[in-house]
Amino acid sequence: MKKTDKILIVGAGEVGRSFVEELHREHSDGMQVSCIIDDDPLKAGLNIDGVPIIGNRYDIADAVKLYKIDDIIFAIPSAYGTDRQEILNICRDTGCRVQTVPTLHELISEEDSLNLLRKVRMQDLLGREQLQVNNEEVLAGIKGKTILVTGGGGSIGSELCRQIAAYEPKQLVIFDIYENNAYEIQQELKENYPELNLEVLIGSVRNTNRVNGIMKKYRPEIVFHAAAHKHVPLMEESPNEAIKNNVMGTYKTAVAAARFGVKKFVLISTDKAVNPTNIMGASKRICEMIIQMMNRQFKETDFVAVRFGNVLGSNGSVVPTFKKQIEHGGPVKVTDKNIIRYFMTIPEAVSLVLQASYYAEGGEIYVLDMGEPVRIDDMARNLIRMSGFIPDVDIKIEYTGLRPGEKIFEELLMAEEGLKSTKNELIHIGCPIKMDDDWFRKKLIQLDEASYQESEEIKKMVAEIVPTYHYKEEKVSVAAVSA
Repeated sequence: MKKTDKILIVGAGEVGRSFVEELHREHSDGMQVSCIIDDDPLKAGLNIDGVPIIGNRYDIADAVKLYKIDDIIFAIPSAYGTDRQEILNICRDTGCRVQTVPTLHELISEEDSLNLLRKVRMQDLLGREQLQVNNEEVLAGIKGKTILVTGGGGSIGSELCRQIAAYEPKQLVIFDIYENNAYEIQQELKENYPELNLEVLIGSVRNTNRVNGIMKKYRPEIVFHAAAHKHVPLMEESPNEAIKNNVMGTYKTAVAAARFGVKKFVLISTDKAVNPTNIMGASKRICEMIIQMMNRQFKETDFVAVRFGNVLGSNGSVVPTFKKQIEHGGPVKVTDKNIIRYFMTIPEAVSLVLQASYYAEGGEIYVLDMGEPVRIDDMARNLIRMSGFIPDVDIKIEYTGLRPGEKIFEELLMAEEGLKSTKNELIHIGCPIKMDDDWFRKKLIQLDEASYQESEEIKKMVAEIVPTYHYKEEKVSVAAVSA
């Protein structure tokens, strides 16, 4: 903060009071607390350490103008859900920089209030409370078991590893092709869980011998298969790699799991598998088909898939990208003004994946309730306001057009699948996919062969397997052929 910053504090409770007193006591680089806002009418007209309490949330905009406020500190850790979101929206609309303290749960055992000050969290963008899971069920599913996580260094995979480590597994085996990611999660887990029986292995799910060797040596009881190529535009340009890694990697890992006695195999899937318009989504749809085929063939292993939408903060996702663009002064690039997506935080999605694995009986496609969809344009504008700027004035928003294979919106469930509930209202089950397993297995062999021949027919072959996959055929010009 600048030495001349004028601060408005929202919340005249104990946390707000501690901020005022500590800022005054430490002089805090010359920051000046100008006023306090609180919804309690009995506090209006009072003061804290000489700082006036001047009104409620609906007076924030006027207070910002009157006192020429630079920064707003949201100091109500007990506020949740829509109430919290309404106040934060009022704060953002002022154009001030907005910072908040953690929620009440996060404040437990912490002492230094000023050190807890941080920018509004990404989950504040969702406008709802953090989702909760049944920890007892998750503990029962994980404790004392040997767990393998493929793609364990990625955004979802690493969070799976963090949460699994907290539930006291017998052994956690991380398998990833990217050594830097694997190293980072290894070091983090060693520091946070020194007693954890941890193995970190490098290799590819494409490598049949490597996957078989790991299954044979470690004999995992549960496999979470998170290894996949996920970036839609990149896979559109390299469709063969989506087949090699996503489809055949899943098939090889699933076969190895059945061969070596894995009890549960959990595929991490995506809403992009529903009526896919891109090869990445179509490849994940085939992965779901593999899971259901394998479950019919191998009765000793429960094969299931868990499908959810976008996760806030994952590598390459919109929020980190927008934040970088804001840091560089813009423009913030949105593909389409009307594009919407379903979002969860990474910890929320992973917690529900772990609970769904506890419910697994075999063959299910679990669909996570992602709440209300979020307009990406609104998310970009809120991030700009949270950073202390005015959209389209300080930071421009630029609409770049939909990328190849990108939809305006994503569905979570195909129409023919129906929906069944579970004990957790946030986890639902889709009906089995109707398919001919023998025909499907032959198609997988053909697809595998084509992926190594750089076949231009690969998308057409995928469309034969996934009838709901719609893609644009690339037309090659005569000039390009003759060149």
